[in-house]
Amino acid sequence: MFLIGDNTLVTLDVVERFFCCDLDSCLGQCCIDGDAGAPVTQDELLKIKEILPEIWDDLLPRARQVIEQNGISYLDPEGELVTQILDNSNCVFSCYAPGGKCICAIEKAYREGRVNFMKPVSCALYPLRLKTLSNGNVAVNYHRWKICKSAEVLGRKKGIRVYQFLKEPLVRRFGELWYNELAANCELYIKQYLSDK
Repeated sequence: MFLIGDNTLVTLDVVERFFCCDLDSCLGQCCIDGDAGAPVTQDELLKIKEILPEIWDDLLPRARQVIEQNGISYLDPEGELVTQILDNSNCVFSCYAPGGKCICAIEKAYREGRVNFMKPVSCALYPLRLKTLSNGNVAVNYHRWKICKSAEVLGRKKGIRVYQFLKEPLVRRFGELWYNELAANCELYIKQYLSDK
């Protein structure tokens, strides 16, 4: 485990594992499967409420109904604020592209230049998950899931490690200096322990 900054504990999986999303293979299953919505902050909720009119027509009809009835978020059993889901399945912000790919309506609008918010950072960071510990430290853990096997295979084929693939969202969440410290630790670790792998 790496200690980055003063209070962030980062799993060695970020350097030992390879990862590169393979949407053609998984079809965005991470936005469909699961037992709760995506973790969101209060600031992210405000941004989502602000852009909701712009993405409204991209949402599934059932998603619009759920949002109208229950809002865009709820507290999960652990007391964490998360996005609403549809019938224990899709995130309310999922939509479908040609070929059956499940994509994020927020990210779609961002990439099309219609909004200035990409998506919740918890989504952008996946397969990394953040947990605030009782002492205030933040643990950065790797979530292994069978639906991401193709991403691990593609990452290994391309030689892209988790920390490299997730540079942009890690910088977004923790800052450039933090990421540079992480990258330096990862590069040293590779040289010392993984150079023959």
